[in-house]
Amino acid sequence: MRKMETLLLLSPELSVEERETILKTMDEVIAREGGKMLLVDQWGMRDLAYPVRKQMRGFYVRLEYAAPSQLVAELERIIRITDGVFKFMTVKLADSVETTEEVA
Repeated sequence: MRKMETLLLLSPELSVEERETILKTMDEVIAREGGKMLLVDQWGMRDLAYPVRKQMRGFYVRLEYAAPSQLVAELERIIRITDGVFKFMTVKLADSVETTEEVA
């Protein structure tokens, strides 16, 4: 399994419950596809450098997870069809996950 990171830019108009629902959905997709969530880092509301969908602010969330290769395609498919997600980016952090990190 590879160590992956996905950065999400969420709509500033989403309520706390709607954001939590989106994050719960991402966690369920990762678990269903055989991955494991390592970290959910909520950066909070930030100003944007340029307007995105006519908004100048957005809520950032960073997901760090251990994933088999096919999981990323399914997770990105779910992200694309989820309302409230403006942008996202996924990067590979490491080719393998350390055993101490899997416990987290």
